Amino acid sequence: MTGLTDHQAALFARELQRRCPSGETGRIGTALLDAQVDLNPHQVDAALFAFQSPLSKGVILADEVGLGKTIEAGLVLTQRWAEGRRRVLVVAPASLRKQWAQELADKFYLPSTILEAKSFSAAVKAGARNAFVRPTDNPAVVICSYQFAARHSDDLAAARWDLAILDEAHRLRNVWKSGAKIATAIRAALATTPKLLLTATPLQNSLMELYGLVSIIDENHFGDAKSFKAQYARLVDLGRFDELKARLEPVCHRTLRRQVVEYVSYTNRVPLTQEFQPSDGEQALYDMVSDYLRRPELYALPSGQRSLMVLVMRKLLASSTFAIAGALGTLAGKLRSALRADDDARSRLAATVDEELADDYEDLPAQAEEWSDPPPDEDQEELDRPLTEEERAALVAEIDELTGFRDLATSITENARGLALLSALQTGFTKARVLGAADKAVIFTESRRTQDYLVGLLSRSGYEGRIVLFNGSNSDPESRAIYREWKERHQGTSRITGSPTADMRAALVERFRDHGTVMIATEAAAEGINLQFCSMVVNYDLPWNPQRIEQRIGRCHRYGQKHDVVVVNFLNRRNAADVRVFELLHEKLRLFSGVFGASDDVLGAIESGVDIERRIVDIYQDCRTSDEIDAQFTQLQLDLDQQISATMEDTRSKLLEHFDAEVHDRLRVSLSESTEVIDRSSDVLWRITEHVLAGHATIDPATRSFALAEAPPFAPATAPGRYRLTREDGAGAMRYRSQHPLALAVVDRAAVLPCPSAELCFDYSGWPVRSQALAPLVGTSGIVIADHLRLAGEEPEDHLVILAVTDDGTTLDPEAGRRLLDVPARVEREAAIDIPDTVIELAAHRLDALLDAISGRQGAWFEEEMDKLDRWADDKRTGLKADLKAHDDVLKEFKREARQAPSLPDKLAIQRKIRKVEVTRNEAWRAYDDEARTVEEAKEALIDDVERRLAVDPTVERLWTIRFTIS
Repeated sequence: MTGLTDHQAALFARELQRRCPSGETGRIGTALLDAQVDLNPHQVDAALFAFQSPLSKGVILADEVGLGKTIEAGLVLTQRWAEGRRRVLVVAPASLRKQWAQELADKFYLPSTILEAKSFSAAVKAGARNAFVRPTDNPAVVICSYQFAARHSDDLAAARWDLAILDEAHRLRNVWKSGAKIATAIRAALATTPKLLLTATPLQNSLMELYGLVSIIDENHFGDAKSFKAQYARLVDLGRFDELKARLEPVCHRTLRRQVVEYVSYTNRVPLTQEFQPSDGEQALYDMVSDYLRRPELYALPSGQRSLMVLVMRKLLASSTFAIAGALGTLAGKLRSALRADDDARSRLAATVDEELADDYEDLPAQAEEWSDPPPDEDQEELDRPLTEEERAALVAEIDELTGFRDLATSITENARGLALLSALQTGFTKARVLGAADKAVIFTESRRTQDYLVGLLSRSGYEGRIVLFNGSNSDPESRAIYREWKERHQGTSRITGSPTADMRAALVERFRDHGTVMIATEAAAEGINLQFCSMVVNYDLPWNPQRIEQRIGRCHRYGQKHDVVVVNFLNRRNAADVRVFELLHEKLRLFSGVFGASDDVLGAIESGVDIERRIVDIYQDCRTSDEIDAQFTQLQLDLDQQISATMEDTRSKLLEHFDAEVHDRLRVSLSESTEVIDRSSDVLWRITEHVLAGHATIDPATRSFALAEAPPFAPATAPGRYRLTREDGAGAMRYRSQHPLALAVVDRAAVLPCPSAELCFDYSGWPVRSQALAPLVGTSGIVIADHLRLAGEEPEDHLVILAVTDDGTTLDPEAGRRLLDVPARVEREAAIDIPDTVIELAAHRLDALLDAISGRQGAWFEEEMDKLDRWADDKRTGLKADLKAHDDVLKEFKREARQAPSLPDKLAIQRKIRKVEVTRNEAWRAYDDEARTVEEAKEALIDDVERRLAVDPTVERLWTIRFTIS
């Protein structure tokens, strides 16, 4: 016996299915209940901000770095998904695409697909009319880079998204400038799509950046760039400042780290620098390959990818002799292939070796996406022309040279940095132990071949059996064995997702956590895995892109880390450029130390980090002497100083931030309400599950778990096994959650249970919970009516209206009436109920009062939108008047000159100029009149759209009527 009747179960099921209105914490109830992460109140607050009005076209979530904007967006996305709005797009920097896919899978159980050139082409070849549009029977969140989104903006626009999330959105802030092609294309493609913009730096150097970001969300929020600049560029007027702040409040939400220390604890980054001296052989190889890469003409590197390929070769050269040996062999092989193919030798020379190099340098596809050099204009006749004898001879010479470099690289069997690694690990572990951490280190390298070298080196140095490899394929025998053991151990639990890639990653992370000392990882591990149980990060080779370094360190230095994190870097004092790169990253950008690493201002200024990476490659390429290197790095630092200027810090603070006390109060309410929603929804789901699965499963109420020997008939696709309602993944069972297919089937079944009129007895005396409202009612009886009010419209919503009236005419307040239904009950008998007219009138009155309240709320939203449209129309008029004033100012100046002109010819010449300006001004007045009418027409159309979106069609369904007795 569950102590639950069909009447209660049906009502509880409707509550779980209820579509809540904007402004209620329950609006994101499903997302709160199912999120596989401990939520902080500021994250719930931000997600609710995104649902504040059904008329909202989107918001900017601008929390400081480290506060979990991805989780905030994930809550919004999950709620939309649960509501059946599953055309969702995530646009992110190429280096963050896999991280997004992993976070959505791990934390929110959401499927996703990364769309890039190869998968896009495959979809088109398979017959897809639009590769952005997923099949309705196989929905998935679509993830792509900014460059890819802009390149395919027509298809992007045609996909008709339910939601678009733009991560690191500050790279769109200059959309108002004429040269911002990517930002302009994305804004146009997503003009009608609701959007979430995520950025820690919405304002860096100019208030126009705020205009740009807001215009991405809603081009009707402000007038245009000209009128915005005219009104707000200086902000010397306090009234203007307050006006802009008020206009930003509905679209921009920002929380600071200092405002959440009550809920989030942070640890430090502790830098450790290990110097080393390369051997003479290593230095000779470095010098020879560097000189080779500096040549203006190279057959091995196609002109269309020259800059990217130079970057890759220099990164492999800096990684290890083993890494560069493989790349040199690949290039020599490409040239030999061209030499053997007389007919298409030039085509083969122009071809890229991306796939071959990507086997070792796994980050190449993402880097190619971000660097995206324009393809060269290829002359087919030139490509078809055979090689001349001189060209063939030069080709042979370059092959010999590359082969010689490779042979020298393979002759070097030990690297000085590798030996330094052994010392660094001992020093690092000693420091970590002092900080209270375990002996665990993750070593990052950009090369698979370097990874293989490090496995051998560490295995010979006492770490054998304690090393875990992590890379893009994880196809080595040891990783496959770990995967098999992991699957056997977790068979029949929700730890196994069915995705081999995700499960392999989980298996390797678990092995490292439970048994490993060292994980040696390529860039694949910097994307989306959480290693907060590890407190030492070793950058065996160092990316030149600050964002990629931040991703590496962020695998360990993140929410949930209990110890300070030691960050180990290597420094080659024989290389002046290496020294200056390290100084730039450590001292200027402060990536390796402090509580938060690089500041918001730094990360905002460097945007994707690609520009810095390009500048560093150019310095390695162009500078040969220490003086040249110093001069170029000094200039780079000066340029960064201008970008990282703090001049806007005070303005940003005043415009976008709220008083700490105000935020603290709001977060306390958010914590209380979200906890209540989670607890209540969880309790209700469990009680429904007990009731519906009785007879189909063996139920253990103490652990909120149940075992299914076979699938119930109403959910035939359910896998047999043990399930548990818990926020912890695994726990020896499959995780049961509100959006699990079985839970959805259970709730659907409960929602339509037959509920005839009946007499119910509520056993308050046997209920372990006490209620001040219900205790005085023991021994009383009366009537309860449950109505379901549905509001159909663009943002549909549901309301459950409970009316409880005792036989002596006392009407319980709505909360007490609902609380009564939580009490265990039994059906005494089914019987027709004679409802007094007064009770019928009370039920009707309560519904009318609710509809009046909804109408008042709709009216408030309408007024807010009208205020926004009025201000937009005023902005447009201001911009038009600015043009007229400019003409009047010119006329005034010319008339002054005419009065002061010394001769008649001079006066006549100026009068002709005045006449020309008057003609132009008159045309401007006509244009003003036309444009003013256009603005009014546009405003009228917008009002019609608002009216349509707010229109609702109410219907009422009586769920049941019962007589009750409380014992």
